[in-house]
Amino acid sequence: MEERSQHAERKKGGIITMPFIFANEICEKLAVVGFGTNMLSYLTTQLHLPLTKAANTITNFGGTAALTPLIGAFVADAFAGRFWTITVASIIYQIGMISLTISAILPKLRPPPCTQDHKVCTEANSGQLAILYISLLLTALGSGGIRPCVVAFGADQFDETDPKQKTATWKFFNWYYFCMGASILVAVTVIVYIQDNIGWGWGLGIPTIAMALSIIAFIFGYPLYRNLDPAGSPFTRLIQVCVAAYKKRKVTMVSDPKFLYENEDLDAAISLGGKLIHTKNMKFLDKAAVVTEEDNVKSPNPWKLNTVHRVEELKSLIRMGPIWAAGILLITAYAQQNTFSLQQAKTLDRHLTKSFEIPAASMSVFTQTSMLSTIIFYDRIFVPIIRKFTGLERGISFLTRMAIGFFISLLATLVAGFVELKRKDAAMAHGLIDLPGDIIPMSVFWLMPQYCLHGIAEAFMSIGHLEFFYDQAPESMRSTATALFWLSISAGSYTSTTLVTLVHKFSAGPGGSNWLPNTNLNRGKLENFYWLITLLQFVNLIYYLFCAKFYTFKPVQVWKAEDEKVEEDAIELTSHV
Repeated sequence: MEERSQHAERKKGGIITMPFIFANEICEKLAVVGFGTNMLSYLTTQLHLPLTKAANTITNFGGTAALTPLIGAFVADAFAGRFWTITVASIIYQIGMISLTISAILPKLRPPPCTQDHKVCTEANSGQLAILYISLLLTALGSGGIRPCVVAFGADQFDETDPKQKTATWKFFNWYYFCMGASILVAVTVIVYIQDNIGWGWGLGIPTIAMALSIIAFIFGYPLYRNLDPAGSPFTRLIQVCVAAYKKRKVTMVSDPKFLYENEDLDAAISLGGKLIHTKNMKFLDKAAVVTEEDNVKSPNPWKLNTVHRVEELKSLIRMGPIWAAGILLITAYAQQNTFSLQQAKTLDRHLTKSFEIPAASMSVFTQTSMLSTIIFYDRIFVPIIRKFTGLERGISFLTRMAIGFFISLLATLVAGFVELKRKDAAMAHGLIDLPGDIIPMSVFWLMPQYCLHGIAEAFMSIGHLEFFYDQAPESMRSTATALFWLSISAGSYTSTTLVTLVHKFSAGPGGSNWLPNTNLNRGKLENFYWLITLLQFVNLIYYLFCAKFYTFKPVQVWKAEDEKVEEDAIELTSHV
């Protein structure tokens, strides 16, 4: 009876579920990017915050929104499951968006407009800022349940024990990122245009309505989903391995790893696709799997004895750490598009025609179009060609894909510094150096190369990073693995905040000079800031190449689908999947 029910469960899922799942992610991105891309304008023109304070508010919000996925992943993997986590988180997100929209509509929740000459601007008071921060916190909490679970929940719809569906799983990542990019493209064009030209009420109200519709669509698809039961808290298992290894630190190590404790029945719920086999590094953790006379092997106490599979779960996450850390600086560089690159765009000529002007925040459309174009080029042209030389099904490994992304991101910030020099030269030539409110007669399309390079870098690095986490993390920690991807974004955002704060503080000179001035960007030295990030990225690239060279891939012993017995010679390194 139980086998029949499992068989029926496996018939669910597949491609038919994708529209319902993607609808949720698309609307979440429409809302968060539609506001996040143009948030600098909202904070400076509507709430009248100083530039550096507004920039740090943006990166702090981005950092918090990318940190909360750890909470969502824990809830999903431990007890709630991914469907219910996404559903509840979406409702919390909806409440935050409603609150944000109301604050944009009601005049009392914003400071009064500046005087016509912009000499008198009242900054938002503590009560008005509190409403903003509470709204942002609710959306950050909502994102925390959606972001780590949507990717893993979508991948859950494909049975990895079926070779055909396993291929579909990896195609899903590109489709996921493509849909996300398309949603961002709409956000940075249509939504931003509405915010700048019609009003913030409609500019925030439309994504709020879209989010409500996506929640209904996602719940409507419930009968079609392949829902996997949560396998218990992965964090508890990791702590248990640490505690057991510490308690047995003085125990003599076994002569052969084959004598370490294994229990397939105990690990059944967390090793559906196969068990992790013993690796030679981090041997001090192996003592958690050493059986002593005091241990009850039939019903072990996990705080004293753990299986090899559980020990290897912890090893896998530790090995991923250095690669994870390398992604932080790329996000730090990328974050400048919504802060100082946006401020650059606001000073330049953005007219396409005499009557139509591109919103400054819509410049990131070049990031998204280059990212989407690169994804299509990568899958349809690059992979088939490079596959002939490497012999790998995916053309290149995700580690190589990430390295290419790091290098292109380095070029993006290098180019940005030279463009800033060109912008300031144009301001000086036209006598506008001390007139920050006047438009410099230089086309905004000079910024296009740095935006496009960031998009290409993201198509290589971010998707490779996401694949790396999903592939190399233990299968019972897939939500947690995706949360690590967002955690790197969080760390990158907070690093940007720290870097901006330190540079603003220590570059201050006599007469109010500063690399990152609050009012007149023309008197700053933004190019030096870009080149500082370029230097940090160069060091980071060398660090990443070193980590990638010595990285140990996760070895898995695969189960046979038909009889669920171990296939003795089916040991593979999952880097080449």
